[in-house]
Order: sequence, then C-alpha cells, then structure tokens
Amino acid sequence: MHNRFPDFLTPYVFSFEFLGLSFALTWYALSYIVGIICAWYLLATVARKKDLWINSQSPFSLQNIEDLATYLIFGIIIGGRLGYVFFYNPEFYLNYPIKVLYLWEGGMSFHGGFLGVVLGASYFAIKNKKSLLAMGDIIALSAPPGLFLGRLANFINQELWGKPTTSNIGLEFTKPPASICPESWPYDICTRHPSQLYEAGLEGLLLGILLLLLVVSFKALKSPGRIMGLFFFGYGCARIFVELFREADFQYISVENPLGYIIFLPLNMGLTMGQSLSLPMVIVGLIFFVLSFGKGQKHYS
Repeated sequence: MHNRFPDFLTPYVFSFEFLGLSFALTWYALSYIVGIICAWYLLATVARKKDLWINSQSPFSLQNIEDLATYLIFGIIIGGRLGYVFFYNPEFYLNYPIKVLYLWEGGMSFHGGFLGVVLGASYFAIKNKKSLLAMGDIIALSAPPGLFLGRLANFINQELWGKPTTSNIGLEFTKPPASICPESWPYDICTRHPSQLYEAGLEGLLLGILLLLLVVSFKALKSPGRIMGLFFFGYGCARIFVELFREADFQYISVENPLGYIIFLPLNMGLTMGQSLSLPMVIVGLIFFVLSFGKGQKHYS
C-alpha cells in the first residue's frame, strides 16, 4: 500500500477559451500573487505598530512600504529568473538566450530572487536614507508566506520532487519525470519523498511562525538585524536539510555523480547546488543574529 498523488490536483486554478483565445491561471502564478499580497500586508502592519520599534517610533511610513514593494517585486522576478539561468541551466540559455524571457515556461530560483531583493532593498534604503538592518528585518518577516505558497505550488506542479524512498511517507507522483525512478529502483511503482511539502513546512510555516513570535512577543525589531539573521540562518539550515531528501538538479546528475554534487567532500560526501548556495546564508545569518545581542541601540542607523 502506498500514497498516490491526488488526481484532482492540476497545475491550473482554472482555464477556458473565449473567442478562440485561451485563458488560464496557474497555481504557481497565484502563489506569487498571494505571496506578494501577504508580504505587503505584513510590511504595512508592522510599519504601523509603533510599539514594536525602538523608542516606539517606526522608521517606515506606509508610503515607504508601498514604494519598497515595487522594488521587491522587480527584485524577486528579475533576480529569481536570472538566478535560475545562471545557477542551474547556463548552457541552455547561452544557446537560446531569448528563452530567458519565457517566464511562463517556468524556471525561478529562490537564491536568485533573494539576491534581487537584497539589491533592490539596499538601493531603496540608501536612496531614502533608511536603516538597512531595520529594512532587512521587516522584509525577512514578510518572506515566509510566499515561500510556503510557492512550495505548495511546486508540489501541485509535481516539480522539484524528492528522492525515491520505500518509507510510508513516500508518494507516487503521476507526471513524468517525477513518476519515473532510476533503473536501479527494484519496484514497479516509483515512490518519492514529497520534498516540496518538507520545504513548505520548514521554510514557510515553521520559520514564519517563529519570526512572527519573536517580533510580537519578544519585540525583536528593537534589536536590528536579529530577524534578518534568524531568517538567513533558518532558511539556510532548512534548505540544506531538505536537500538530503530532494532529487538533485538533473543537469548535475551523471553516472559518475548520481547525487548531483557540485562540491565534493571526503568520505563520498558532497554539496548540491542548493546546499552550496544556502551555506553562506547560514554563516551570514549567524553573524547578524549574534551581533544583534550587542550593545542596545537608541535609534536606527
């Protein structure tokens, strides 16, 4: 007995034709839309709660939040796309550069989107003379809902699946190539870790609840850099852990390298692309988190 991917789940929320034209909304697109709305709501709500900030004075106006949201949206989309192009499939896009613009075909990278957000937010902060640490904190607080929804959409699309497993939690995906196991798999039915759900639970739900608890109950925004540092550290650790159960990116898998490592370590161990990109987040996050416990600040700088 095994679990099977629900037949009623399809990549489309709805699709229809009108006057010979096709219209559709995918769960992946909807996850971006709702994730951005949730992020904006969290940003605006926290900006209004003056008691959460140093000296009970928020460094951001609602106009600041609306302007910042524009920079973040462009950073997520442009950075996410370019990150996927350069980190995961540069050879293909070098041969077909026009395909970089084909966003509807899929292909987004969290780490690329993360870098896009960092650059966009940094430019906004410098331009408007805002605290980089305070801005990093509220952006980090607003990120988990989008991560949670994005991973659920990955699951519905049957993409970014896990490694084959015989455990009871294994799931039979119905869409190739997720439904096809390696030739060494000894059973007729291929069951895999639903690693998308692991990531949704850790990166999105658990991390989001923890950050929100620290802000609301422990006033962590009064210690600039603490929420940002914990987000970096928490996401990096969660991603490194889940990569142990997630199928490596196909372009790095070969007969000589079946686990898709890009960095090789002793004892037949190594790091995947996702782990390699997440490790610096863990280190930087830990540094920011520890430094946030230093001498208390009287204002944002």
